[in-house]
Amino acid sequence: MTSINLSRYRAEWFGGFAALRRDVLAGMVGTFALIPEVIAFSFVAGVDPEVGLFASFVMAIVLSLFGGRPAMISGAAGSVALVAAALVATHGLQYLLAATILCGLIQVVFGLLRLDVLMRFVSRSVRTGFVNALAILIFSAQLPQMIDVTWHTYALIAAGLAIIYLMPRVTTVIPSPLICILALTVLTVLVPMPVTTVAELGRLPEALPHFFLPDIPLNLATLGIIAPYALAMAVVGLLESMMTASVVDEQTETTSSKAQECTGLGLANLAAGLFGGIAGCGMIGQTVGNLRYGGTGRVSTLVAGVFLLVLMVVLRPWVAAVPVAALVAIMIMVSISTFAWDSLGNLLRHPRPSSLVMLATVAVTVVTHNLAAGVTVGVLLSGVFFAFKVMRMMQVTVEYDAATETRHYRVAGQVFFASAEAFADHFDLRDTARRVRIDLTAAHLWDVTAVGALEGVVTRLRRHGIAVELVGLNQASAILVDRHAPLIQEG
Repeated sequence: MTSINLSRYRAEWFGGFAALRRDVLAGMVGTFALIPEVIAFSFVAGVDPEVGLFASFVMAIVLSLFGGRPAMISGAAGSVALVAAALVATHGLQYLLAATILCGLIQVVFGLLRLDVLMRFVSRSVRTGFVNALAILIFSAQLPQMIDVTWHTYALIAAGLAIIYLMPRVTTVIPSPLICILALTVLTVLVPMPVTTVAELGRLPEALPHFFLPDIPLNLATLGIIAPYALAMAVVGLLESMMTASVVDEQTETTSSKAQECTGLGLANLAAGLFGGIAGCGMIGQTVGNLRYGGTGRVSTLVAGVFLLVLMVVLRPWVAAVPVAALVAIMIMVSISTFAWDSLGNLLRHPRPSSLVMLATVAVTVVTHNLAAGVTVGVLLSGVFFAFKVMRMMQVTVEYDAATETRHYRVAGQVFFASAEAFADHFDLRDTARRVRIDLTAAHLWDVTAVGALEGVVTRLRRHGIAVELVGLNQASAILVDRHAPLIQEG
């Protein structure tokens, strides 16, 4: 680490006592916003609440040390939980922990190789489709808790939503989701009713997490089971963390190392799996809340994780009494706030290819319940539409000079694998002119497919006794031609 980077790292830990105080308080307040969602997302993934809580605690410790974006809050987030749910349902918790470890290793490699630049290929339409699909999946994951239940559950959900949306008009000192949990828990304790509680979902933490290895067979069959889920969790986690880091960059008007954040996230997930936690990623809502309460340094991330575990161990009996209806209400709020509602109106205003990419991302994700698959399809479609658009921008104009019996072809635009065939089709390979002049001043050859198309045109024309002259090749195109088709510039 260079002296400049070391100085910056120290400043991210301690920027003065006033900043330290703000970081500590912001981290503590952020913890209250973290608790309900971590428990709820654990419930979505089909694991005990302690699995999500352990993960969030461990991830906060590791990312405060090794993360690339100070003030980011990461934990057992919904996007990764949705991917993990299918693995838990079919193979159980131990396989999930193994997949979490592998997910972390993939992310570490991703960061060390500085592959974070690949995230630049994720267009805005794909990102919008990603968050919309995430919102739909989060909401659909709540439906089992709203089927075959008594009216009390529906009443509690309605009351919880009312508290969540109306309480901020009264006070914002305490996050409204936390007030929702407090109020509904007190109500169900004072007025017993037939509703499911967190205690019935699974075990809560009783002590600090401890190191252990997943109890699974170490063979290729196991790798074949966990690898697809690990890769999906890694991609989804990286995508959401990069999006969250970008939000923090924008709000704080600072920059961060995305490659380091990828590596830090991988180390955090690796540690989470080894300490009995589920994989996680950056949490946009909690991170924005941390910034709002004044958290800007690494201490706020550390405090959020440590304070989370302290509360869970100390307040375990109280947390066990929380009605699941409160968590459902919170998740409905999360899905509503996550969905990009303006994208519905933009479907008609935005170009059709962009809207189609967004809809395809949503459709594939919702049908497959695989966020990584949706993003992959969206990125591929974006690439295809972009290539098609650039291809249509290529033009070839033709003129004939009778005095010199020369046919002039003027090429403008980008010649590459998608436009190479259209480029070649503009040439009359049985031309009656004595000479052909191909002017590439306004064109650029991008790949060997383009060079091959040009070589094919020139070779066939010369085969018919026509003298061919190439002019206007820019330096990059000329180098490509000299390397892959040196003979076409001769003659």
